Amino acid sequence: MSNGAAASARDADYPRFSPAEMERRRAAVDELLAAHGAEHAVFYGANRVGEAIAWLCGWPVTREAALVHTPGERDLLLVEFYNHVPNATVLATEAEVRWAGPSTIGTVIAELRRRRVGGRKVALLGPLGHRGYAQLHEAVGEVADLGADYARLRLVKSAEEVEWARRGAELTDAAVAAMRDQALPGVDLNELADAVERAYVARGGSTHIHYFSATPMAGGELCVPAQWPSLRPLAAGDALSCEVSASWWGYPGQLLRSFTVAAEPTPLYAELQSVADAAFDAVVAALRPGATAAELVAASAPIEAAGFTIRDDLVHGFVGGYLAPILGSLSRQLTPVPDFTFEAGMMVVVQPNVVTREETAGVQTGELLLVTEDGAESLHDFPRGLRPSGR
Repeated sequence: MSNGAAASARDADYPRFSPAEMERRRAAVDELLAAHGAEHAVFYGANRVGEAIAWLCGWPVTREAALVHTPGERDLLLVEFYNHVPNATVLATEAEVRWAGPSTIGTVIAELRRRRVGGRKVALLGPLGHRGYAQLHEAVGEVADLGADYARLRLVKSAEEVEWARRGAELTDAAVAAMRDQALPGVDLNELADAVERAYVARGGSTHIHYFSATPMAGGELCVPAQWPSLRPLAAGDALSCEVSASWWGYPGQLLRSFTVAAEPTPLYAELQSVADAAFDAVVAALRPGATAAELVAASAPIEAAGFTIRDDLVHGFVGGYLAPILGSLSRQLTPVPDFTFEAGMMVVVQPNVVTREETAGVQTGELLLVTEDGAESLHDFPRGLRPSGR
């Protein structure tokens, strides 16, 4: 096999964005650096956190990694542990890959010196600890924080990113369907987590989140999915809610649904779901290019009009992080409504988690949507409504 054929076979082993897409990303980062007066950037990640590294070079962070970026030069990806370097070399086709050595930040500093930092600012993005930050600051002087600007950069997705997110949404739909089918009396929430993951792992997906809650409809204590599953088995008459995101190489869907277990909805739960559906429809109808965050909050009025409120966020940006705008309903405002205008290409989750004022009952409904020139398009294909669990 020729070297070219070997490279093609290797490239087929993993999903990849086009060279034009990767160049678009680097050019966007270069513009951020110029705006900050910085000539180099350091992207840092650890313990599977630091998605900007994957966005720029294709390597999902494992234990620890740092990417050194200088406009006009080849990126350098530094990977810890040593045995992770071979896989990173295959995945990170946009960078030179090396072992990070005994000190990742020490190797970063050495590389910056080799690149002649020259007294200008170095930009930083990622969860670098205070000791590493102190070392970097001492070595290079002023350090610019790219966090807010990078988050804004990720708000509008490219056509290729949209297609990857569609794949994540498809895997998420399959996960919730598997959970629904498994959710019978006697099954506990850890078994539901097992069903969820089996639906997408064999298809190349990975876990972003899967949150569940189960509580008796006749008199419960929970109103929102929990981040850690309890050992309580499901029982006839329960309301089961979920928030599930399966990811396709860093591009997750998000689906929120509620189910009844071996019982018809009680009048209260039927009303909660009806209000949630009305609020979802109203918010989605308002979601279009040029719409403001304040308009979406106002559209959630059916929740308060019915005497209910929410615990979870009403709307949040998604894919590439938990992004702006993060909004509550009229009665649940944790922070002032931001001055934010939606654009085509943004992705948001609309998720009215309608609950009683006492927070003893609630439902989840919602999903990931793409803002298009014509309004909002759902990326999911899973039926809405308060439906019975089981096959």
